[in-house]
Amino acid sequence: MLKSYYLKAEEFIRRHKLQAFVDVAIFAIITYVFHRLWWNFYIWLESFDFIIGSADWLARQVYLSSLWFNQHILGLVITTTEPNTMWFSNGSYVTIDEGCSGLKQFYQVLVLFILFPGPWKHKLWYIPFGFLVMFLANIFRIIVLSLIALWIPQHWDFAHEWILRPFFYVIIFALWVLWVEKFRRAKKTVSVR
Repeated sequence: MLKSYYLKAEEFIRRHKLQAFVDVAIFAIITYVFHRLWWNFYIWLESFDFIIGSADWLARQVYLSSLWFNQHILGLVITTTEPNTMWFSNGSYVTIDEGCSGLKQFYQVLVLFILFPGPWKHKLWYIPFGFLVMFLANIFRIIVLSLIALWIPQHWDFAHEWILRPFFYVIIFALWVLWVEKFRRAKKTVSVR
């Protein structure tokens, strides 16, 4: 009986071309539920050495990469202090701690693509690809925050909270759109002999 309701719903979605809306709804539900669960259980998650160790290690990698880019590509004069702090010539600074590590976004990508429909043969490489994209996006975010701290420090809080933090969700959404268009909805070819 349940199968018949499922088939009727599937036929209704197909007939009325609602698959895009269904996909967006699934994305939104997974994203919202993950976000709520993460923050509701964050204190508990912090009790695991693996979680904190991973966040600290990831924060260090983001710090070292963005520091290298700031110094060697942008030519910024930076003084460093531990833990993971870049000081700029105007006295402003950027510190990358475990909250800035991008670990939450890694787990968000993992959960999203495990739960969202699609072929596992592609999920096995797409999830690590998503991790790499999130890592590079985080380095970009820290570099932009460094430039804001140096050039327009009065806008740092706004840029951090309202532009560059939501930037992660834009990147996750773009990864999801690519997944849906290239792998979820890929036409299956049938060979005729």
